[in-house]
Amino acid sequence: MSLNGKAHIVGAYEHPSRLAENLSVARLHADVARGALEDAGLTKDDIDGYFCAGDAPGLGTTQMAEYLGLKLRHVDSTECGGSAPILHVAHAAEAIAAGRCHIALITLAGRPRAAMAEAQARAAAAAGEGKPAKAPLALKAPDPDEPNAAFERPYGPTTQNLYGLVARRHMHEFGTTPEQLAWIKVAASHHAQHNPHALLRKVVTVQDVLQSPMVSDPLHRLDCCVMTDGGGALIVARPEIARELKRPQVVVRGTGEAPKHAMGGRIDLTHSAALWSGRQAFAEAGVSPADMQYASLYDSFTITVLMQLEDLGFCKKGEGGRFVADGNLISGVGKLPFNTDGGGLCSNHPANRGGITKVIEAVRQLRGEAHPAVQVPNCTWALANGIGGALASRHTAATLILERV
Repeated sequence: MSLNGKAHIVGAYEHPSRLAENLSVARLHADVARGALEDAGLTKDDIDGYFCAGDAPGLGTTQMAEYLGLKLRHVDSTECGGSAPILHVAHAAEAIAAGRCHIALITLAGRPRAAMAEAQARAAAAAGEGKPAKAPLALKAPDPDEPNAAFERPYGPTTQNLYGLVARRHMHEFGTTPEQLAWIKVAASHHAQHNPHALLRKVVTVQDVLQSPMVSDPLHRLDCCVMTDGGGALIVARPEIARELKRPQVVVRGTGEAPKHAMGGRIDLTHSAALWSGRQAFAEAGVSPADMQYASLYDSFTITVLMQLEDLGFCKKGEGGRFVADGNLISGVGKLPFNTDGGGLCSNHPANRGGITKVIEAVRQLRGEAHPAVQVPNCTWALANGIGGALASRHTAATLILERV
């Protein structure tokens, strides 16, 4: 069943906070839900479908439905990391097309930055009292019961070195350079300067990126995304309902999702699962990469963006480095404006999951609500793509193609 035109995005909201010291995770979910409902002109009583992932506290959809006071006919807690909210838009469209719900709410929220600060404060207090202090952790440690743990943990995989491995392989295979990767951060910074909520608003140069500390060769600190608190929410509705609301019409035209894993060691590091999710989405929408006027691309690291550009068909495999160079991703300057809010590299990566902000900024562009300095003129077609997991091991890609009508 094609989902082309079966659902519209009628509400979108991003939490303005990047440090939520006095807010719980559940409260953040509630705040973004309320913001999206107000944006759509709806109330919580209109919601009959709810979608969230592993960032939600407690028993996921059940606990959050109670906290939010929702009466639901359909829930979905599909978990695939940072790409989950993008995939949830497609699942909401499926549920709406099947008649399981009429108006769906999608939320994502978290506070890893505040949690890190709190852990550091506790460790400092314990040290002052002469007590042994545990090292603060920003992320959950790998589960020793995971089926691959015995084979991978002895080698010390971390998010940073897994992406550094992919970047180094791309450089080996195609001659991609650190300078080319740096242009992705430069483009993001040019956009973030216009976002009052962005964590990093300073415009940087290629040299700034290359001179920042090395994190995992060849990735420097400025090749890496920020860590922030906050979140976002989306409202997806039946077309008939969407047409009754006083909001611009943002139609879901194409969807795609695909996992990629190590296949027991038979893995090619030069492509991501977006190679397959993108094909599905473009085929369903009946358009091509050349039709896209704006792209929201998951930017956990600069290499993540470059890989998606190639795998989604914006350029040929191995030509991503040349494609991003010289400001080609800067709105008003280059051929393909991307992440005009500053993205995860400069603005926001809430709960260490950046998918929902990608859809929110795509909606802003299609509505003509992005900052005037970065708004794409007459933006009609936009793409949002997410990568959840790690490129070098296992991840899930989710792709959306949206049209304003």
